[in-house]
This record gives sequence, structure tokens and C-alpha cells, in this order.
Amino acid sequence: MASNEPDRFDPPERPQPGDLIEIFRPAYQHWALYLGDGYIVNLTPVEEGQSTAVSSVKSVFSRKAVVRMQLLKEVVGSNSFRINNKYDDNHTPLPVCDIIHRAQLFIGQEVSYDLLGNNCEHFVTLLRYGEGVSEQASQAIGAISLVTAAAGAFSVLGLINNRSSNRPD
Repeated sequence: MASNEPDRFDPPERPQPGDLIEIFRPAYQHWALYLGDGYIVNLTPVEEGQSTAVSSVKSVFSRKAVVRMQLLKEVVGSNSFRINNKYDDNHTPLPVCDIIHRAQLFIGQEVSYDLLGNNCEHFVTLLRYGEGVSEQASQAIGAISLVTAAAGAFSVLGLINNRSSNRPD
């Protein structure tokens, strides 16, 4: 049965094979690589049969992932996305046929996953450039380092303050 409703999934620009796709989830960004004909390759949790939102949240805490080829509109769901080849200025993309071939070799494979060291952005940039890069992970590591340094400083200040208040007058 045909619908007269406009397609809610109508991106302002059309992705090209080999493009990096940034999907905006409520608390983070998920990354995929566009293959063509509406399909992407991306990392998903090992367990299948979950909704996109549940599987994306679960993937953040997993140590393993599976590379899957899925329809972009199904992975995006009610979220938004953009084409974001942001590393092209500093990294030369591989030829598109090589990017797609490399991506296809991974489909169905289980890979290791680490939120900070080997995440979905690392995976798709590895396919596109031959090197895994993740600004999102670098920012998280920087924030963790800052919090750790601040906690250490407060601990030292607390120790100094505690010692000075325990001195006999």
C-alpha cells in the first residue's frame, strides 16, 4: 500500500561510497562507513535481535563487536546523522574501491572493541584511511586525565590541610 507521507529519512546531502557517517545518539556519536545503495557497515554488539537504541548503548560497554552491513536509515532510526569526513585534511583517504573491499572483508567478523582505544570511529577511519583515529576517544581520555589530575590535587591539598590543622599550637 503506497503512502502519501513524505519519507522522514531524506538527508540534505547524499552520502557517497566510502564516506564516514556520524550518527548523533543522545549521549554520544556512533560512526559508520557508507557502502552505497543505502547500506553502511558499522560495529554492533555481539548479541543480535535488539533495538537500535538498546544495541548502541550496550555496545559502549562491550569488549567485542560484530561488523554488520545494515541500512543506514534503520541504524539512524529517530536520530540524525551527517556525512563527516573530518580527517580528510590530515589523512589521505584510500581509493574508494579499496575502502569498500576492506569493509566487505570485515562483514560478519567479530572484532575487539574498546571505548577509548578501538571504538566504532577507530574502525571506520581505519577502513577509510588505513589508520584508526578517534577525536571522540581523545577528548574522553583528556577529560579523564583532567579529572584524575584534579582529584589528585584535591587529595594533596586535603592532606596538607589535614596536617596543618593537626599541628599543636
